[in-house]
Amino acid sequence: MEGTVRIPRRTFLHLAARAGSFAAVTYSAAYAQSWPSGPIKIVVPFAPGGSTDVIARLAQPGLQRRLGTTVIIENRPGGSGTIGAGIVAKSAPDGNTWLLDFDTHAANPFTVATISYDTERDLNPVLLIGTAPYVLSTPMSRPFKTLTDVVAAAKQAPSKISLATVGAGSIGHLAMMMLSKRAGITLVHVPYRGGGPQMNDLIAGHVDLAIASTAATLPQLQTGAVRPIVQTGAVRVPTLANVPTITESGFADFEAYAWWGLFAPSRTPQFIINRVAAEFTSSLRDEYIINQLIDTQQIALDLSGPDKLRRFLREQMNLWGAIAREQGIRAEE
Repeated sequence: MEGTVRIPRRTFLHLAARAGSFAAVTYSAAYAQSWPSGPIKIVVPFAPGGSTDVIARLAQPGLQRRLGTTVIIENRPGGSGTIGAGIVAKSAPDGNTWLLDFDTHAANPFTVATISYDTERDLNPVLLIGTAPYVLSTPMSRPFKTLTDVVAAAKQAPSKISLATVGAGSIGHLAMMMLSKRAGITLVHVPYRGGGPQMNDLIAGHVDLAIASTAATLPQLQTGAVRPIVQTGAVRVPTLANVPTITESGFADFEAYAWWGLFAPSRTPQFIINRVAAEFTSSLRDEYIINQLIDTQQIALDLSGPDKLRRFLREQMNLWGAIAREQGIRAEE
């Protein structure tokens, strides 16, 4: 047709791609300026009072100041953390919904039969907050003072000694089942929907033992409400210098750690993930919060971004997935 300029196909595709790229950049820039445009929600998939809930609420004021919006903490316990995680996995990737999860996040794909999301595909890693050893403790009313005492009592009264965990299929549960196998004992598992209810029943003497992170256990130890027996790290943490590790108690190369991580729905824009990771980190680096997390609760802060959390999660899934399959451990749903 007269007056028509024909553009080679390759040139046309190149120009179209550049136009699309420009549009995407323009959209991202505009979205970055408008976000956040409303309240942000952090879902904690456990009951109030546990370590995950504590971390979320410690970070909350700083996040509100830095992001200039309301930050809501929503507790959605159940399913070993999968109910809350599933809510976030199905949320819009708009930067308004986040998941602050515990170590069960790595075990759930192998222990929960009807998990509604893919742990690695549907949730993007944001921030590895920190790690801490577990502590096995007992009510002051019980006679146990060492791991040897516990093993002897469990052998004398098979299936009589009760063990409270933060949930079936949690790392604490898996670690204690691994220890039980090595020790040749059977403990009665009592799962809870978070560290708060678990600690309350331990203090009240409704269970014989509890395995929980230092974050959940240390406040009770400091008040003398419960007695520590062993810790699960490679070395003793300073605040529990008189409490031996499981390795020191006769079970070589035994290590298990609680950990906390922040996740976002898949397809959440990377600039939002980077911004929240940075602001969450800054919020936790407040001197008061550092004292609460490190000095008081013995959490070793990591505060590494998406790439490290992604690698760490894969390592944890490989380790505890193998234990769950070997022991045939399934989470109650």
